[in-house]
Amino acid sequence: MAYNDANESLLSEFRDNSHPNEKNDIQRRRQQRGSAASLAETNRPEENGVESPLHPESIPAKPQFNFKQVFMWLAAYLGGGTICFFLIRHQIKGQKTNGILDSIYFCVVTMTTVGYGDLVPNSMLAKLLATIYVFTGMVLVGLILSQAADYIVEKQEILLVRTIYMRKKGAAEILKEVETHKVKYKFIMTGVLLFVLIIVGTVFLFVVEEFNFMDAFYCVCSTITTLGYGDESFSTKRGRIFAIFWILSSTICLAQFFLYLAELYTERRQSSFVKWVLKRNLTPSDLEAADLDHDKAVSVAEFVIYKLEEMGKISHEDVSVVIETFKRLDVNQSGALTASDLMSSQSS
Repeated sequence: MAYNDANESLLSEFRDNSHPNEKNDIQRRRQQRGSAASLAETNRPEENGVESPLHPESIPAKPQFNFKQVFMWLAAYLGGGTICFFLIRHQIKGQKTNGILDSIYFCVVTMTTVGYGDLVPNSMLAKLLATIYVFTGMVLVGLILSQAADYIVEKQEILLVRTIYMRKKGAAEILKEVETHKVKYKFIMTGVLLFVLIIVGTVFLFVVEEFNFMDAFYCVCSTITTLGYGDESFSTKRGRIFAIFWILSSTICLAQFFLYLAELYTERRQSSFVKWVLKRNLTPSDLEAADLDHDKAVSVAEFVIYKLEEMGKISHEDVSVVIETFKRLDVNQSGALTASDLMSSQSS
């Protein structure tokens, strides 16, 4: 009853004006609005031993990321590209090592848009295949590999938070901390992974490819940003084997890093705006706008909806759609849904 009393005013304007008890209903609701919030707190379904329909355990779990399927797609894509470019390997010019290895390496630098220029198409057919491959590769990297990277980062968040607080918090508190500051910890985790990849790539080029330190760092930066001038690149067999895995990981990690940076900035701006909305003083015009049923009083539900609209969480159109759905289900126009209403709406 507490929930019905607190929310009933939202729908009163849609009732039949000829209802004989409408004035009495409005007067009764005004008297009960002061205690509606406290009654709602004491009558929570969870506290009465009844599972809430919005309880986290009742919400379907997020589908798990299918790594096997993703890597099968990636392997099929790289395999198909490798076969194509291996068959036309004589139409590709540049620094070559091994036919199959060079074909895989060419696929990776093409799909990640690095494009060093150490291997380039040298015929109409090779250029056409490279053009098709780069577009389809960007789609694959954007839609599949970035999701895989996001999934991996999410799995590392709890470990990161546990390390930061050094077991000062329990498991439940750590999970709550991760959920509250999810974007921040994703950003930190991706930044750490990106730093590690930069160090690993620089050391590999310095030791294996025998670059000097500055050239190694320069090649790493031009690669992960997909700039790929081509004056420095992987030219040995070991180097290209390493590049096949390292280029995919580093370019995707950098893309995720900037994605989380933009998301973190947006989230903080939104959070600041929400705080301003909640702290600012209300004016008579605010009360008039929040009074959905025009009875010169704002209920708890009306106030919540008005603030959510002001924060940009929902729009007036969203509220209108929900009210229209309620009206459709409320067959007898009583202002409350019952089992008979649902049966009547289903049968009709």
